[in-house]
Amino acid sequence: MSAKALRTPDDRFANLPDWDFAPHYVDDLPGYEGLRMHYVDARPENESEVGATFLCLHGEPSWSYLYRKMGKVFLDAGHRFVAPDMFGFGRSDKPVDDEVYTYHFHRNALLALVEKLDLKNICLVCQDWGGLLGLTLPMEAPDRFTRLIVMNTGLPAGENAGEGFAAWRAFCKANPDLDVGALMQRTTPILTDEEAAVYAAPFPDQTYKAGVRRFPELVMLKGAEGDELTPIASEGVETSLKARKFWSEDWTGETFMAIGMQDPVLGPKAMHMLKKIIKDCPEPMEVADGGHFVQEWGEPIAKAALEKFGIA
Repeated sequence: MSAKALRTPDDRFANLPDWDFAPHYVDDLPGYEGLRMHYVDARPENESEVGATFLCLHGEPSWSYLYRKMGKVFLDAGHRFVAPDMFGFGRSDKPVDDEVYTYHFHRNALLALVEKLDLKNICLVCQDWGGLLGLTLPMEAPDRFTRLIVMNTGLPAGENAGEGFAAWRAFCKANPDLDVGALMQRTTPILTDEEAAVYAAPFPDQTYKAGVRRFPELVMLKGAEGDELTPIASEGVETSLKARKFWSEDWTGETFMAIGMQDPVLGPKAMHMLKKIIKDCPEPMEVADGGHFVQEWGEPIAKAALEKFGIA
């Protein structure tokens, strides 16, 4: 492990509520040697009958725990459930310098993990940064990806930020020691105190939060007033534009979209814009009470997606 990275102590992840998934680790991803990435890799008891692989990508400031409800549905239906923690989050190592975290630092790590695990017949499941990054992966390996479940995310490419996101970015800048548990509970009122504490667990103190601080700065959006993109926020624009072209012209898989209707930033308006980009995207499932972290309402979403795909 790099001397400039921190590793959250294991005892911070003891007795997680509603979490029965064993940790898996890889520390030799090409270009990331010595940095340890955590991922869930759960399969049905009869592995000879494994169906699809559900690759579930979290965003800011969550981790794979976000997918505990959906993952159980996928497993019960005979599918493989894979959910990595991006570097800087969850049980993965956390470089301490903000500057380490760039768009392609995260994206290339995800691509490397897909290659390392040789994932096939993938249903990409994504939300927030899991979508900003994840939606750019299938165009690099289209033969690996067959389905998509997409929730409360987007493919920004230099547009003006809405007031909601601009306020969020300003809030994060003013609060470098973001209270992750309080944020999750405020945006997801159905969380118990114990569940909110799980989201805070990866971050014993501010030195572990470089990745959390950095993500809002990386979003490829101008300020609400239309000022120029900062250099760090412009890095992913070209990749995002290529991904838009892929989804609108080349995507041949099946798609299921769900929208947490109470999300003020990536809610109905943003998702209907994304729907127009994704070829043959059906009408979305609307989760009336769902907020930004709509996976917390994820059991009915996962069941409806499997039903729609015909693999329940």
